[in-house]
Amino acid sequence: MLNNIGPAGLLLIAIVVLVLFGRGKIAGLMGEVGKGITAFKRGVKDSTAEIENAADDGTRARDVTPQGEKDKA
Repeated sequence: MLNNIGPAGLLLIAIVVLVLFGRGKIAGLMGEVGKGITAFKRGVKDSTAEIENAADDGTRARDVTPQGEKDKA
């Protein structure tokens, strides 16, 4: 069903959405989406830094796989 929508159809849908919701609500929604993406990236960065710091502190996980089993992966 959505495979047949061309550029003209997408433009029409965008105009209808703009008329229904208004420019202010759409801009506010996009602002919230941007804040969410920024918060997600910050969280990933913080957790990566936390994992690296834990590895530097000597609390790194040890490989306890038996020697015979290591080559079977």
